[in-house]
Amino acid sequence: MTNDFYCDEVLSGKTQVEKVYETENVLAYYHTRPFYQVHIVAIPKKHIPSFITIDDDDVLLELLGVVKKVARKMETEYGACRVITNLGAYQESKHLHWHIVFGDRVK
Repeated sequence: MTNDFYCDEVLSGKTQVEKVYETENVLAYYHTRPFYQVHIVAIPKKHIPSFITIDDDDVLLELLGVVKKVARKMETEYGACRVITNLGAYQESKHLHWHIVFGDRVK
């Protein structure tokens, strides 16, 4: 097991997720252990360690497009949302991912 929950568990199919949106290169799904009332994660389907290491502009644009669609839907439904990514020590899983969240923190 590496320090990459998304490759090791989600993309491998070991951990089942509830999909929100999917493209050829990107998956957005409800977080398996949500920290907010509504907590969606968007990830590239190929391993990219973090936001600052991405070197594929097409995948980055596709990923940001999915984040934008999910955020727009969440803002329409709930009136607000946050879009968050982490780097360095703040990034628990070393696979680029974005959190799209709404509501109070539940953990």
